[in-house]
Amino acid sequence: MAERLDLSDGFDVHDYRAGLKLHTQDGASMYLENRKGYECPACGRPFERLFVSEDDRVTFGNPPDAPFCLARTAERLLLLTH
Repeated sequence: MAERLDLSDGFDVHDYRAGLKLHTQDGASMYLENRKGYECPACGRPFERLFVSEDDRVTFGNPPDAPFCLARTAERLLLLTH
């Protein structure tokens, strides 16, 4: 059974580094691939990609072309595509 991302104490990508591959990172945002099949903290299903940002506002030029979930911690916004 896959592990669900736990956001109860915030989110630290290093807690899941064994199964997440970093694709891009700039300043306060990063884009990762889920290689271990971690489950989404919002819906419980495995997700494909994860966008994490510490910014208060984020604009996407190309919206996800797949179903997605949003999750929020005190410090970060997470967008998970399925």
